[in-house]
Parts: sequence; structure tokens; C-alpha cells
Amino acid sequence: MFDFTCTNPLLFTSINPKLGISMASSGDRKLPNQTQRLQIYPSSNSGVSPFWREKYEREAKRYWDVFYKRHKDKFFKDRHYLDKEWGEYFSGGGRKVILEVGCGAGNTIFPVIASYPDAFVYACDFSPRAVDLVKTHEDFKESHVCAFVSDLTADDLCKEILPSSVDIVTMIFMLSAVSPEKMPLVLQNVRKVIKPNGYVLFRDYATGDLAQERFSGKDQKISDNFYVRGDGTRAYYFSNEFLTSLFKENGFDVLKLGVYCKQVENRSRELIMNRRWVQAVFRVSDSSNSSSCEEDKCNHSDDVDKEIKHNNLNGGLNDSAIDLSEGVAVDMFGVLPSSEYEVIEINLGGLNFKISLLSKEYQHTCKSTGLMLWESARLMASVIVENPSIVAGKRVLELGCGSGGICSMTAARYADLVVATDGDGFTLDLLAKNIASNIEPPLLTKLTTKRLEWGNKDHIESIKKVSDKGFDVIVGTDVTYIPEAILPLFATAKELIAPVGSSEDGNNLAPALILCHIFRRVDEPTLLSAAARFGFRLVDKWPTGVSTNLPQNIIGNWFIDNSLEDDLPSTALNILLFCKD
Repeated sequence: MFDFTCTNPLLFTSINPKLGISMASSGDRKLPNQTQRLQIYPSSNSGVSPFWREKYEREAKRYWDVFYKRHKDKFFKDRHYLDKEWGEYFSGGGRKVILEVGCGAGNTIFPVIASYPDAFVYACDFSPRAVDLVKTHEDFKESHVCAFVSDLTADDLCKEILPSSVDIVTMIFMLSAVSPEKMPLVLQNVRKVIKPNGYVLFRDYATGDLAQERFSGKDQKISDNFYVRGDGTRAYYFSNEFLTSLFKENGFDVLKLGVYCKQVENRSRELIMNRRWVQAVFRVSDSSNSSSCEEDKCNHSDDVDKEIKHNNLNGGLNDSAIDLSEGVAVDMFGVLPSSEYEVIEINLGGLNFKISLLSKEYQHTCKSTGLMLWESARLMASVIVENPSIVAGKRVLELGCGSGGICSMTAARYADLVVATDGDGFTLDLLAKNIASNIEPPLLTKLTTKRLEWGNKDHIESIKKVSDKGFDVIVGTDVTYIPEAILPLFATAKELIAPVGSSEDGNNLAPALILCHIFRRVDEPTLLSAAARFGFRLVDKWPTGVSTNLPQNIIGNWFIDNSLEDDLPSTALNILLFCKD
């Protein structure tokens, strides 16, 4: 059996779940009895290209406007922790004038007004749609709230607010959405309208947060600690040093600063995940308080350590104290909010499927390509529908099936047994839902899903128990685009394909491995070399046929009436058919 064992951890750093290998990061800690899996694919850390970096900056307002169009006021929880965390700053001294920058849908504004009905709140956001959500909120009153659109990196706040008139500025998960080189512009703008003794109450993402760990394994890095999410919005992760310097250089002293850590456990996925955020209070610098602030700044690191330890021992803070704008579900649990799915309808020769997949808006940066439907899967499923003899009465295994599973669901109508496999647990969860909603009970007995990381002995043995005679047909669609995955792919196929001579049928087709794909980073000679290493020979290919010792052109016959070719989703698709020597 092929044993893909790593002796040099530097060679094996990341994995793509679509290809049957799971991903992990230092932000995920396995529970005690969980075996740590090897990671074998080199991570791509080239970061965001200059073109996209400029586009994300130029269109930042549009991305956030689209965000609020899709999520409205349903994404963030109301911040009812404000009174508990900062009540001393809101209380006493008459009516407080508050400025909420980056107000979003009003999740800070309305809890503040509920707790302090005498307060007056200026609320600004550079998303017009967000400001509209505030103005249409059932608790919005012009006597208590003035909401307006403003880009604090470009628009002068003094056009909306009198200079030196604001008691408190709240910046809750707002500054992280601004590119670091423009953060000083925001603080200088705020400083114009805040009173000399006014406060800035700050909470935002901290370095070392699980979401940052996840981002660093993908091509989402814009600059140091600055990343783009799948929806085009951005997030910066603050270190204490950077945040302190940023405010100090722009006329503020640090009164309080601490890092909070909350451990979130997902028992079903056997993960413990660390979420971190920084919380601080700043005040406009003056000669009377600068020395005491410097002393506090020097000593705050001990307090930070104590806070982290305290939170861990007590299970962290209440859930309402966490506001995680990259989507708490996908970053913490690998579970996407329902709004990030789309349902597509697929018609294959009379077979109709409704498949739930990751929305296109989120696909370009999603780590799990198994959450998408690839063109090769559409083609191969269509081929099976038009040529059911390929799988009829046979044992079929699909490698890297993804969450769509249309090849396996199609094959189940004709085959004796179908096993759909993928290496990503989240992908398999969504696959199971798609199967349940598209396949009637009689066929469900023939279709099963299994986790398979290529080269994983335990997974391979588990699948062998399902079909101890091996599989007559093994199918893989778009599973050949990572060079490091090719050898594990063929090694795994060798272990699971039926022995030669065990399943020839009337078409004289021996047990076969069928790969359908668009050539990307791996060319055909590389595939053929890897195949030969594990005893596979190419017997046919499409669209260009090859000479074989078989009495007929196998793949060519699948397209004999030209109807499939007329409906090709891409002219770059290829099919390779291998048999064992």
C-alpha cells in the first residue's frame, strides 16, 4: 500500500479538501484523542495581486454596500455588552454626545440609546445602504440619532459635526476595515470633533485570531496582518504595539488596552478554536495625562496576560461579547450561513437536480473547492446519463466528489454500488444534504459517502470494507490540478480498483479509472508518468483519440450522436481513461 509519510515537515504544509486532504492551521487545536493529520500540499502564499489590491481599495464602499444589501440587519448581534464594558464613560456629566463610526446597521447605536436614553448619537458609515438601515430601524428617532454617509478617509467630519463637540467616539470592529496606510486619516478626522477630554472606545480583531490563521493559508493577504474576505470586504488584525503607536502618533494616549481570548469548542468536528480581539480606551493627548498614560502603557502587558488566562479558565466571555464580521459560522465551525449558499438546478437528460452550493460571490477565496460545482462534473454526469452502460451493474467509486455529487447521484441510478468520497468533512456534510434532497429512498441504499484523504491507510481500508472486491469504475472530475496530489491520487486508485479480469463486460472494458478535467497546473505527460508508476496505462482519451489495442474507440462512442459535444460547458475539457496493466 502507498504510504505517504512526511519526514520533513517543511515540505508538507497545506492541503486542498477538494482533493481529499484536509486543511488545518495553528488556530485549530485537536481534542486530546485526535490524531494529528499530515498536511502535504504546499500552501499558496503569494498574496493578493497589485491589480486586486487596488480594486479592493477603490471599491471598498461597493463591497460593503453589497454586504448590507445581502445581509441587511441580520448579520451582527446587537452589542449589549457596551454598558458592562464601558458604562463608566457613558454615565454622569449630563447628556452625552456620541459618535459611532462605521455604524453598520445600528448594532451599537440602539443598545446605547436603550441604556442611555438621554444620549445623542451621530452615526456614520460609508455604505449608503447601511445608513438607510439605521434610518429605517424601528427605534430610530431624529431627536436621538443623526445618521449620515461619510468616508472618514476622505470626508471632513466637521461638515456634519461641530468641532470639539463629541464626548465619546465608538469604534467597534470598524478600523480593521480600513487599509492601514489610511488609518491615520480616520483618527485625524475623529480628533477634530472629539472634546479635549473625550474618549475613544475601541474593539477590533487581534493578531493570532483563528480567522487570521485561516486567511494566511490562502491567497487573501493584502499586506502584513491585512486580508480580504471572500465577499471583497477586508480585515486588519491589530497587535498591541501597532495599535498603541497608531493612536499615539495621531494625538491620543492609551488609557486601557487588553487582548481578550475566547476558546470555542466544536465537539462534532473535534476542534477547539481560539478567537482574539483587542479592547482599548483612548483619550486626546494633553500634558496633564500623558505621563500617567505612558506608565499604563508600559504596564498593560501584564494585565493582558491576566485577562487571557481569566477568560480561558472561565470559558471565555458571554457570546454576546463577540462580534466577528467575517462570518462566525464559517471561520469558527466551517459552517456557512444559509445566505452564503445558492441553489442551482441541473437538468441532465431528464434527470433534474437541485444542488446547494457556495454562492459565486464567495467562491474565489474559499479554501474548500469541494463547495463548488465544476464543469467537468457536469460533463461526466451527462456522459453517464447518455451512456449508462459505463456504470450499469458495476461498483463505482468517485474521488474528490465535492458537495454537488452529481456524478455519483447519476451513477446510482444504474450501478450496483456507488461510493462518493471527499477529504473534507464540511464538504461531505453538504453532499449528504444534497443527496437526501435529490435521491429517492430506493436508490439511497446503493449510494454511500465516505471520507477519503488520498494515501490515508485507515480511510482506504474503511472503503475496502464497503467493497472488498474493489471498484470496477473509479471516476475523478477536476482532481488533477495540484502537482503534489497526483502521486497520492494514483496510489489510492491502485489500492481501490478491482483486479484485472474481475469485471470485463460485453464491451471488453476492464476495471477503469476515468479522469475528466481541464488541464491547469498539471499537464498530460505528468499524469501519464504518475499513472505508469502505479501500474496504470492510458487506453483512450478525448477529444483527441489515441491508438489502442482495443477493438473500438471507447470514449468516442460516448459522444457518437454529438449532442454532448454541442452542450459542452467548456471546450477545454478532457477525458482520460486508464486501465491497470
